[in-house]
Parts: sequence; structure tokens; C-alpha cells
Amino acid sequence: MKIYSVLQIGEYHINHCEDFLITKKIGSNKILCAVMDGCSTAMESQFASALFGKILRKISIEKGYEELYETSHVDSLEDELKAVLKELFKEIIVLKNHLMLDEKELLTTVILLLYDMKTDKGIILSIGDGLICIDGKITEFERDNKPDYLAYHLKENFDDWYNNQTQKIFFNQMKNVSIATDGISSFTAVKKTSHNEKIDPINYLLIDTDNIDSEEMLSQKLKKLEHYYGLKPTDDLAVIRINKYIIGTITARTVGK
Repeated sequence: MKIYSVLQIGEYHINHCEDFLITKKIGSNKILCAVMDGCSTAMESQFASALFGKILRKISIEKGYEELYETSHVDSLEDELKAVLKELFKEIIVLKNHLMLDEKELLTTVILLLYDMKTDKGIILSIGDGLICIDGKITEFERDNKPDYLAYHLKENFDDWYNNQTQKIFFNQMKNVSIATDGISSFTAVKKTSHNEKIDPINYLLIDTDNIDSEEMLSQKLKKLEHYYGLKPTDDLAVIRINKYIIGTITARTVGK
């Protein structure tokens, strides 16, 4: 199994990349992945996405230590994801109060992926906009660029809020799973090319297996999209892709949006 990730500032952004990503093991068998997209019209949105990522990293480390000493751990994978989110909720509230942060300083989308390597099962939860690809099937969450940010709900009861989350996908026996911020849908032509070849950037980044043996596969693909096809994302982009293909035996599938 290989995990690839890439983070790139959008062509229309100047000062900061407002997206963020993390990949962190929880104990010996589980992996937590997350991509965040800060709200461009909020305050210092790169701070919000990075803050959420740093807190999730901290929670993953703590959960890993807990697993070492709790031999009777029987929670389902969704229960574990819910526990991670509950801790994130608590930490954000504490930091908001401690640092006297405005709600507009905490606006970021979050897509969480929790995968159990032992059982080969996973769950993905999207809080806000973004895109998920599981074995060639693409699911895009979009609310007219008005995401329902987690920070809007910090005063609510966590369990009530969680029970209302519908942007949730379960998977098992996966071969190729990706999560991406909505920048993946923002590719546009930024320069002319000497050929008329066309390409679907979503397919190319999330499904195509070119350079799959390289740890820098996604970075290499972004460079080819820019320098050969003349395409770049206008919005910031964060992508994490987990692949279990046997190298050399799989060819890319063509999947429409």
C-alpha cells in the first residue's frame, strides 16, 4: 500500500495556500487522513485549516498511545471517527476561548478518512465541500460555494450535530481511495500548448496509474498538467490518495465527473 499527497497554491491566490493536509497512523493498524480548505472570504483562512490539521495530528498521536494500553478496545470504525471528531470539537472550543478567536478565523472545510488496514475497512466524512474517489467512483460535495463549516456549530450539542451529518461514505476491500479539496475541480488553461491533446485532471490525479511507483506521483502529475497540458488549479488544492494496486498490472479507468 502506498499513500501519496500533494498541496499546491491556486493560480489565483497570491499570499498563502489556504488548504492543508495530514496523514497520520493511529496505533499499528489504522490511518487517519484529512484535507482542509480554509474559507477565502474569512479571516486568515490559512490559519484555520492548519490549526485543524495540527489538532488532528495531536489527537492521532494520543489515540495511538491509548491503543497501546487498552486491550479491550471494541469500538466500531465509525465510533472511532466520531471520537476523533469529538476531540477536535472540544479542542477548537478551548482554543477559540483561550485565544479569543472570532468564528471567521475558524472557517475551514474538513474531509476525514479513517482506514483500518487489518480489516480493510474505511469511512470518510466530508464536513463542507470536497471530492471523494473510491475505486473509480467519484462523489463531489458542493453547496454553491457555501459550505456548512464545523465552526458554525461549536455551540451545539456534539452528538446532535454529528447525527445530522449525511456526507458520509463507508468502503471495504479498497484498491484506490482519494480525498481532495474542491480545488481539484478548478483546473483551467493557463498557457497555450503545442498540441491538441485533452485530459481530465480529476481522472489523471485520482485514478490514472502513471508513475504509481514514485512517492512523488501526484507532484509529478501536477507538473505534467502544467507544463505539457497547460493546466493549473485556480483554487488551492490538497489531495491524499491511498493505493493498493499491484504495480504494473492495472491500467487507468475513464470515469466522468
